Amino acid sequence: METIKTIDRVALELGPITVYWYGIIIGVGILVGFILVMKESRKVGIDQNVFPDLLIWAIPVSILFARIYYVSFEWGYYRENPEDIIAVWKGGIAIHGALIGAILTTIFFCYKKGLSFWRVADIAAPSLILAQAIGRWGNFINQEAHGTEVSRGFLESLYLPDFIIDQMFIEGSYYHPTFLYESIWNVLGFVFLIVIREKWKSLKQGELFLAYLIWYSAGRFFIEGLRTDSLMLTENLRVAQIISLLLIGLAISLIYFRRTKLKHSLDREN
Repeated sequence: METIKTIDRVALELGPITVYWYGIIIGVGILVGFILVMKESRKVGIDQNVFPDLLIWAIPVSILFARIYYVSFEWGYYRENPEDIIAVWKGGIAIHGALIGAILTTIFFCYKKGLSFWRVADIAAPSLILAQAIGRWGNFINQEAHGTEVSRGFLESLYLPDFIIDQMFIEGSYYHPTFLYESIWNVLGFVFLIVIREKWKSLKQGELFLAYLIWYSAGRFFIEGLRTDSLMLTENLRVAQIISLLLIGLAISLIYFRRTKLKHSLDREN
């Protein structure tokens, strides 16, 4: 019988301190995003203190919102296991919750600093989606956010390396690596945003961020349909799919409204 080798979610133990791969990977995603956003902010001439100051608030608020969002929709479990509410290292943070926290923090921060939210959001958008692509590998280590059951032959037909196939062997069965599908979709989204930022000269302020919302949400809607661990609003309604559709509709509406009703002010901003 073939031996299945899975990756331990614990990266290392230093006495009483346990360091999990999940946290390391999330941290790497944030670091890569920060490096890219600082590079772009220098390019466009934004004060170099803006994003470090913003991230001091945005990172903890986003993690808090991501956890609150997840726990809220899994309250049946956490009501019976309250000690697990703070156990973020076990997984269970929702990207939509993090996004809500990040947007609210950025709006408040920009208001207090007299900055344009749309300008700051445009600079951050490519970094944000790349950080999400990296962060999904934390789900891979935790063997979560996977799809429905498949055969090993199916996974091999995707030409996946053995370490991914083996990690998708969970409690006796193989599953769709939906974390990988979303990670690849987000990397493509990063490339897409960079290309339109550099090549699409008619792009208005704020539209790069709105394009990010549309791209990410479109992929998330379809990939979520494959998952078996979705947060559910009702028996048949997946929360992430509903939020994705709302974000797509909101982003398209904002682009239309701002281009038709706020055309002159947008031209001055650009």
